[in-house]
Amino acid sequence: MKKVVYCKLVRDGIPAHLSNLGITSETSVIPPNEILGHLRTKLVEEAREVERSKASKLTQELADVLAVMEAIAEKAGIQWSTIITEKEHIEKEKGAFNNGVFLISTTKPDKPTK
Repeated sequence: MKKVVYCKLVRDGIPAHLSNLGITSETSVIPPNEILGHLRTKLVEEAREVERSKASKLTQELADVLAVMEAIAEKAGIQWSTIITEKEHIEKEKGAFNNGVFLISTTKPDKPTK
């Protein structure tokens, strides 16, 4: 038998799914005061999967990112509508990501001497 160590947050149904496949898993439950940190780590993991995914898997990977974002908002006590409102505010102020603008560099003027 080959043991693979993951040590990461997974969806609640993963242990049952693995069991249905005949795979034994070892799990524990993260204490409530630690879950938000693990969710943030999971968000980065899922974002990296979006970055690496093929077009055929992009929808699934984006759905995973959204699920983790919703869980973070819930655990942090933030209403999803508040996030959407903030997103719209930022887009109004700074724009969206529709035109592919790629920032190469900036130059900040020197402070004038007195």
